[in-house]
Amino acid sequence: MSEAPSTAVPGRTFFGHPIGLVNLFGVELWERFSFYGMLTILGYYLYYETTEGGLGLDQNAAVGLVGAYGGLVYLCTVLGGWVSDRLIGMERTVFYGGVVVMAGHIALALIPGLAGVGIGLVLVALGSGALKSNASALLGTLYPKGDARVDGGFTLFYLGINLGAFVGPLLTGLLQEEWGFHAGFGAAAVGMALGLIQYVVFRRNLGTAGRDVPDPLPRRALVPLVGLLLVAILVIVALVVSGLVTIGNLPDVTTALIVVAAVAYFAVLLTHRRVTAVERSRVWAFVPLFLANVVFWALFQQIFTVLAVYSDERMNWNIFGWTAPSNWIGSVEPVWIIALSPLFALLWTKLGDRSPSTPRKFAFGVMGMGAAFLLFVPMAGTTGKAVPALLVLFIMAVFAVSELLISPIGLAVTTQLAPEHFRAQMMALYFLSVALGTTLSGVLARFYSQDAEFAYFGITGLVAIAAGVVIAALSSWITRYMSGVH
Repeated sequence: MSEAPSTAVPGRTFFGHPIGLVNLFGVELWERFSFYGMLTILGYYLYYETTEGGLGLDQNAAVGLVGAYGGLVYLCTVLGGWVSDRLIGMERTVFYGGVVVMAGHIALALIPGLAGVGIGLVLVALGSGALKSNASALLGTLYPKGDARVDGGFTLFYLGINLGAFVGPLLTGLLQEEWGFHAGFGAAAVGMALGLIQYVVFRRNLGTAGRDVPDPLPRRALVPLVGLLLVAILVIVALVVSGLVTIGNLPDVTTALIVVAAVAYFAVLLTHRRVTAVERSRVWAFVPLFLANVVFWALFQQIFTVLAVYSDERMNWNIFGWTAPSNWIGSVEPVWIIALSPLFALLWTKLGDRSPSTPRKFAFGVMGMGAAFLLFVPMAGTTGKAVPALLVLFIMAVFAVSELLISPIGLAVTTQLAPEHFRAQMMALYFLSVALGTTLSGVLARFYSQDAEFAYFGITGLVAIAAGVVIAALSSWITRYMSGVH
């Protein structure tokens, strides 16, 4: 039985949803403000020449690194889920994760060169991994299993994510153009600080939700754990120093790590003695949804790899006589999310149990993402900065509709399918699918060039549509194994 009825603050709601949604909405908004604000200018910082304030890396290596880094952030949700379930609980992990994120952005802002990039990105990855998986899982505990409001609640939560994703790149992009990259990174640090302040002020809205530690680690295991952590750090340092892991092969290494982690996680959840037969069936149902999510994010996250380069080299950003910064590409799609999220939340709440099943929503989302990529094909014959920004704005609307069909729904269904004793770690498994897709966005970016646009956008779009068709064909089987979760 879900713990939501006893942990949520009774009698207080926000548009018909638990009042704790407000706090989680706010902290996720500011975390995404800082994360996407930084990520949007990160690629440019890596491959712009030093005379332009950048580090002068090879462009393909830079976009590959951005994709690999995004994957590592979501890979760190595994660690965040483990810390929550075994050490301090979801609620505290959200707070301390935010503190580490802020420290990472401060490092990016103050430490020059690759040293600042290395220290800053590691801290942001660890902190975001802890915060993201646990904020979403914590929201899920506020709703009982089978509650028809859950998709609407997560869609509102997703509105907060995209408000941050919209404003962050706008501000960091302007600061980067006026005062340089480090000013943009500094703004990201300030944004996370604001998120932490509001989280502390409204912490009481969560009641006792997420305060318990579901599977506490025995005290005798702490010393071996510290030893294992030190060994892991030494191994990572040795791999980097020896040259076995480089900027060039980091996307491939990250992809392999994520695949191993995902397989291991599924194996644990499907065999653990504390997972019941019904819960095990739901984990099996999650497997095809996991794969569909990988395909979706492999295309979507190219906003920060391929489309970042496309924005800089192929788009005409002159809008009604004013030329916008090319790094605003990261803010275009969230505009549509902000406009459409309330409509989708109202739609799912209104339809209730009559809405399409989760597998069908996933299928439509993946097919929509493929269709969005195909819309770039007609511009493949042009050269230079010939693609109108307003046309890409329209394509981003298709991105947004696809995202609303799969991403908030994925967050919601993961909390509903999660075994009782593995809530946060099941959410970490969901984010592993995002991690794998994000890393693949960097791997795929190596094959993009202006000369190959027709094949690149055409093939990736058609593959995604085919994947969506497969999920649609399997939807009845998936629904049956979901064991009562719509």
